[in-house]
Amino acid sequence: MENNNSNGISIAALVCGIVGIIGSFFTVIPAIAIIALIIAIAGIILGAIGMKNANENNGSGKGLAIAGLVCGIIGTVFCFSAVICWACFACAAVNSINYGNEFANEFANELNDIMNDYGSYIQ
Repeated sequence: MENNNSNGISIAALVCGIVGIIGSFFTVIPAIAIIALIIAIAGIILGAIGMKNANENNGSGKGLAIAGLVCGIIGTVFCFSAVICWACFACAAVNSINYGNEFANEFANELNDIMNDYGSYIQ
């Protein structure tokens, strides 16, 4: 009975790792990157548990556990990179909006000064 349990955990680790890797390529929406990151981390945890169980059960399912662990690590790195890229993009967008507001305010002040200085000539 233990043998099937360790194989199940190893298979779950492999599936989570593969889903984490595949999910990292569909990070158009930041929420997908975060969900894929969580799934990839679950693959790492399940891979470690699967390796522990495989060592206790004469190595049954150890290859699947190692593959799940490796895929989970790769998926985590890819997803973490995507999350970092989205955070940088968000910071750049906020900074550009702030710069645009400052530029608009300075332009309005300069235009107001010009109108005040030369407004008497226009009338």
